[in-house]
Amino acid sequence: MTAAFVSWPSAPLTESLVKRALSNLPISIVTSLPGVQNCSKLLQWSTYDAIDHDLTNRNPGYVLSSSYTIRKALIRKHYLARCIHSYLTKHLDTCLKDAVPRTWDLEISYADELDEMWSDQLWDLGNELDSSSQWWILKPGMADRGMGIRLFNSKDSLYQIFEEFEGDSEDEDHPTTDTSVVISQLRHFVLQEYIPCPLLLDPNEKSPSGSVLKSSENLQGHKFHLRAYFVASGALKLFMYDRVLALFAAVPYVNPTKREGDNDVAPGDIDLAPHLTNTSLQSDRGEEGVRLLDELSGCHILSGNNRDRRALFTPEDIENLKVQMSTVLAETFKAALEMPIYFQPLPNAFELYGVDFLVSHNPTPSRPGLDSLANSAMFQVKLLEINSEPAIELTGRRLHGILEDLFVAIEEVAVSPFFRQNAVPSAGDLVVPRHLRKCLETTVRGFGGW
Repeated sequence: MTAAFVSWPSAPLTESLVKRALSNLPISIVTSLPGVQNCSKLLQWSTYDAIDHDLTNRNPGYVLSSSYTIRKALIRKHYLARCIHSYLTKHLDTCLKDAVPRTWDLEISYADELDEMWSDQLWDLGNELDSSSQWWILKPGMADRGMGIRLFNSKDSLYQIFEEFEGDSEDEDHPTTDTSVVISQLRHFVLQEYIPCPLLLDPNEKSPSGSVLKSSENLQGHKFHLRAYFVASGALKLFMYDRVLALFAAVPYVNPTKREGDNDVAPGDIDLAPHLTNTSLQSDRGEEGVRLLDELSGCHILSGNNRDRRALFTPEDIENLKVQMSTVLAETFKAALEMPIYFQPLPNAFELYGVDFLVSHNPTPSRPGLDSLANSAMFQVKLLEINSEPAIELTGRRLHGILEDLFVAIEEVAVSPFFRQNAVPSAGDLVVPRHLRKCLETTVRGFGGW
C-alpha cells in the first residue's frame, strides 16, 4: 500500500488542492503519521512543521516529502541577501548583478545600535543616505505578508523606525499600526534599495476577458509586483509555472514622500498605500487587485517617458519577463547551492515556492555591446523575495482553476515519478506538463531527480 500524509490545518484551500491533485493516484490519504510505517511508499505533502524530516532523511527510497529540510538560503531574506552577495563576488558576469536590488542585512535589537553600525557594516549605505535623495525599504528578515515594511531616506528616519518598533515591543498587545512588528522577537532585517522607476499599468483598463473598461485619458498608473510559482524537485530540477500573477497596489502610484507637513512626521506615517502591493494588506479589496500577467497584454504603459500614452504592453514584453524570471531564479538556486550549509536539496523531496519580482521600467535605449538582461530589455525584473508555503488562498476565487492546474502539474513532475521509479519508463515520462517550464537541471552531490 502507498499512503499520503496530508495536513494543512491553517490552509484549507491548499489541502483541498493537494487532495484533488492526488485523486488519480492509487494512494490512501491519511491525516496522521503513526501507523503508516508498513506502507511500501509514503508521501508527506503537508506544511513544513508537520513533516517528519528525520523520516525523510533516513528513508530516501521510501519517503517523499513536500519540503526540503534546509533551505534558509532561499526563504529567509537576510540569508538570501548574504547568499547572493557571496555569489556576486565570485561570479562577476551573473545576471543577478542587474536583477537584485542592492541590499544590506543587519541584526539589531535596539535603535541605539545603529550608531556603531554607521561606522562599520553600514558605512557605504550611510554615505549614500548622506549624499543622495534615494529611498530605501526596510524588511524584517523572517516576517511575511508585508509585516514590518517601512520606507526611509535618511539615517534619522531609519532610527525613528526602530524606535517605533521598540515602542511596539513594549506594548505587544496593542501595536500601533497594522504592519507593526516586535523588534525584540525578529532582530534580523534587510535594508534594500527602493526601485524608483517601476513599470506602471492600470489594472482596471481592461476586464479579464479583454474588453476595454477605461479610455486612455482616464487611466492611472498603479505599481504592481509579479508572483511566479516555481517547483523544485529532487536534487535538482527547477520548473517555473508560466501563469504568473500581477498583484496591484490599491491606489495610483506616486513617488515616495512623507505626508503633508512633512518634517516632523514619523516614518511610520509615510503613506505606504501606493507602494505596497501585498494582497495580505488589502484583504478588503478581495481579488480586485489580482490579475494574470497575460491578461495585461494591450494595456497602456503609464510609466517612464510614455506621457503621450501610445505605447502598449505587448505579448512580447510579457514573454521577455517570463524568460527573465526563469533565468534569474535558476541563477539564484545556483547561488544557494554554493552555500550547502543553508540549502540542501534532497532527491526525495520537492517544494513549491512563491517568488516575488518587481519590474523596473528603463525607457533609455539599451547600450550596444553589452550582453546582459538589463541591457537587452526596457523592462528588468528585480527579485524581491522567495516564499515557502505561499499564501495561495489570497489569489481569489476567479483564478481557482489556475491553482488546480498548478497542483496537478506538481503531482506530475514531482510525485508520480517517485511512485513509478521502478516501472519501465515510457515516452510520456519525459513530457513536462503544460504551463511548466524547466529552467534548471543539475546533479547535486551525486544526486539527481527521480
